[in-house]
This record gives sequence, structure tokens and C-alpha cells, in this order.
Amino acid sequence: MAHSSNTRTPHQGSALPAASSASLGRGLILLMALAAGLSAAGNYFAQPLLDLITQDLHIGVTLAGLIVAAAQAGYALGLILLVPLGDITERRRLAVGLFAATALFLLLTAAAPSGPLLLVGTALVALTSVGAQVVVPFAATLAAPEARGRVVGVVMSGVLLGGLVGRMAAGALSELGGWRTVYWVNALLMAVMAVLLHRKLPRLPVASGAAPTTYGSLLRSTLALLRGEPLLRSRSAIGAFSMASYSVQLTALTFLLTRQPYDWTAAAIGFFGLLGIIGVAGMNFAARLGDRGHVQAVSGAAGILLTLAWLPLLAGETSLWWLATGVIVLNIAQQAGLNSSQNVIYALRPEARNRINSAFMTLFFVGGAVGASLAAVVWAAAGWSGVCVLGASLAAMSTALWVLERVRAR
Repeated sequence: MAHSSNTRTPHQGSALPAASSASLGRGLILLMALAAGLSAAGNYFAQPLLDLITQDLHIGVTLAGLIVAAAQAGYALGLILLVPLGDITERRRLAVGLFAATALFLLLTAAAPSGPLLLVGTALVALTSVGAQVVVPFAATLAAPEARGRVVGVVMSGVLLGGLVGRMAAGALSELGGWRTVYWVNALLMAVMAVLLHRKLPRLPVASGAAPTTYGSLLRSTLALLRGEPLLRSRSAIGAFSMASYSVQLTALTFLLTRQPYDWTAAAIGFFGLLGIIGVAGMNFAARLGDRGHVQAVSGAAGILLTLAWLPLLAGETSLWWLATGVIVLNIAQQAGLNSSQNVIYALRPEARNRINSAFMTLFFVGGAVGASLAAVVWAAAGWSGVCVLGASLAAMSTALWVLERVRAR
């Protein structure tokens, strides 16, 4: 029988210095959540601005969809190339450096004069914005084992809120100063956050047993973890398909809402995205259930809800009520499923937590990039109904993989 996510392995406590958990007060948790949210926000700015960007830079719908995909793909690349460094370097320095680099690349993106250069800028911002995914395992390491799910849930709620508020802010600021404004503003905020993290985060020594001493061996060991940990493989695949389904909705929803019968502005689309805040409640409720030993039940329920959410979304082509219902259910299911999977994988190898997070989140966002790309293609070929079939199929695959994991475990 496979270990549950709450099982304590004998070496689990050795990765964390004794005083570290005491340094994780509520204020620091909230700072880490805010930092992670601001870092993640830049990857979602383009979604409500696609129509404005296509008009200003004279690009087509396909290239506009690729901007969203570039954010996901760049993030995935940063996860596999940069996040593992947290297991062999001082994590505060790594996090601060990534936040400062993101601020610089946001400035470059804001000044992009053409579609291809905007694509490059978006990818670079996404590459370094994985500072959020250095902060998450940082918080998991500082937290006491019995509170890990809740602490990770709070910090990941910041990531979720960053994406949602980022879309809203992008739409609202575009009404004031054009689509570039939100990139200028976030560059300033990221620079401020780099300073705050440098001042407030504790120094966290490299965990004993982190082992790899060269960058090449570090990357190889990350791949070795995927080969050697069946639960990590399983949860990475589940996460990839669920994020693909979620990303289909994120990308295609903008195309739907800018056309009849909705015909909404970018600002209205951004505010509509705030419905996803309800997903924060779902994530934190899932975290509490996971800490009480119900992580597998949460995973299964999340997969089923993610699949069923596409039924009201299908009806939402002409009904705002059904569209809102589908968006809410999809967000709750996605965030609950993500937290349950993180609860499982963070209990596997504490001394390799950054590499585990790197492997999981890389495949997670590769799934997102694939979903965004497929959404643009399917929208052009089959419209909203085709998008809903695609999203439901991807969600059903994530559920099937969870069932397979449970069968193998028994």
C-alpha cells in the first residue's frame, strides 16, 4: 500500500533546522503569499488583453494565443532549469535574484514594439517568475509537518489570487493607459518585493543530503526523482492534464467574451475572472482535509468536479449564469486538486523538495502550455463547443490517472 501524504518518513525532520519553524509567523506567511502572487501575476496579464494587443501590434489570433502559451512554456522552462537550484544554494538569495530579474524583464516586455518581441519578453518574464515556486517549498520547509498543507495552501492561494487579480488589473489599467501599463506597474512592485524578501526571509541552510554539487548533476537528479518516485510521476501526470483543462478555459474564455452575445471590454473580462477567487476557499478547505488524512478523497472529488464543470461551461456560450457556474466549479476543482497533489509530493523527500517541486510544476505548466495552444486551434476550428469537448476530455484523463494510481496502490 502506498504511503499517504501525511505519513512521516524517518528522515523528514532532518531537512529543517530546529529553529526554522519558529521563524514562520503569520506575517511572513502572508508576505510569502503576496510575493508569490505578484510573481505569478505577470504570466496572466496578456489573457484579457489579447484583443487590444492584436490591434495595437497588428498580429493574428493564433500568435495572440501563442503569447499565452509562451508564458506557460517559459514558466515550465524556469521550473526545470532554475527551481532545483534551491536544493544546493541559499534559497533567500535565489528568490531575491529571481524577483529582481523578473522586474527587469517586465520593463522589457512593456516596451516591446512588435508581436515577436512581446512573445520573447513574455517568455523571459515567465522564466524568472518561478521565484514563486522557490517561495512555496521554502514555506513548506519552514512549516511544522502537521501544518504543512495549510501553510502551502495559504502561499499557493497567493499564487491563485495573483493570477486572478492580475487579469483584473490588466483589464482595468488598460482602460487608463493602454495594455502596456500593467507591465510597468508590476515591474515596480516586483522590485519592491525583492527588497522586502531580502529583509524578511530567514537564511535557510542547504538541507543535509541535498547531494548534487554541480548544475548538471542537479538536473539529472531531478529527472532521477521522476524515475524513482512512482507517486511523483503519477501526480505530475494528473497535474499536467488538469492544468491543460484549466488552461483551455482561461484562453478560450477571452475569445468567447469579446464576441456576441457578450461583447465585453478587457476590463469587464478581468473583473469576471475574479469569480476564480472562490477557488481559494476550495484550496484551503482541501488543505485542511489533507492535513486530517483525507487527501485521496479530495483528489478524486476534484477530478470528477473538474470534468463535470464543462457541462455548465458548454451551456454558458449563451448564458452568463451557466458560464459563471462553470467557471466557479472549475476553479474550485482545479485548486483543490493541486493542493492535494502538493500535499502528497512534499511528504516524499524533504531534502529534495525543490527538485520535487521542479519536476511536478514543470509538467504541470507544460500541460498548461499545451492546453492554451490547443484552445486557440480548436476555437478557430470548432468554436466554443469544440473547446468544451477538449477541456472535458483533458479533465477526464486526469481523473482516470488518479483511479489508476489508487488501483496500483492497493
